[in-house]
Amino acid sequence: MPLVIALNRGRILAECLPMLAQAGIEPDEDVNASRKLIFPSRRDEHRLVIMRGADVPTYVTHGTADIGIVGKDTLLEAPPTAGYYERLDLNIGHCRIVTALPRDAAPERLAYQPAHNGAFRVATKFVSVSRGFFARKGRQVSIIPLAGTMEIAPTLNLADCIVDIVDTGNTLKANGLREHETIAHISSRLIVNRASMRTKFDEIEALISQLRAAVERRRQADGGGL
Repeated sequence: MPLVIALNRGRILAECLPMLAQAGIEPDEDVNASRKLIFPSRRDEHRLVIMRGADVPTYVTHGTADIGIVGKDTLLEAPPTAGYYERLDLNIGHCRIVTALPRDAAPERLAYQPAHNGAFRVATKFVSVSRGFFARKGRQVSIIPLAGTMEIAPTLNLADCIVDIVDTGNTLKANGLREHETIAHISSRLIVNRASMRTKFDEIEALISQLRAAVERRRQADGGGL
């Protein structure tokens, strides 16, 4: 049976494919030139499945995929599960989850105090992460779930602040916001189905070892060994 690897499409996919190639795993055709979602590897020992990041933990938890590569933000937001192990930080896909407020936010907003009657309003797609963050601060907030377009929520008075994932922060600036606090630093992680870890132990450990070496080579190339 081939080892099934679930991959987060988008930026993470672009960064992890060269690492997988260093481990001898390459799709049998160009994933960017095809509408297919399942690709056998060239040596037919692996099967690569391309999907939304939010779906990767589900496929791995249920054993449909043996291994998954996905952003830590997705794992933080996913419901707690005993279905997989988080085995390796691949040191790619770097970004951060932050709170962001209007550039000219009043002092009460900087302290996460509402500037109006009612609870402090937070617009985000990271509902669980946001609740945990504000609970640790002892702040009662009203979470407004959004699938996207968080940046305009304060401008349109839907929310007092947002919690979102950022890389450069340029989108925040373009919409009159600024980062306030960093909640978590994010990178891509390799997760393994617990049952697969037992039944395919040697294959999975060999792959993890090869990817760990690829991570180290990349770190050295980036000057990490200086």
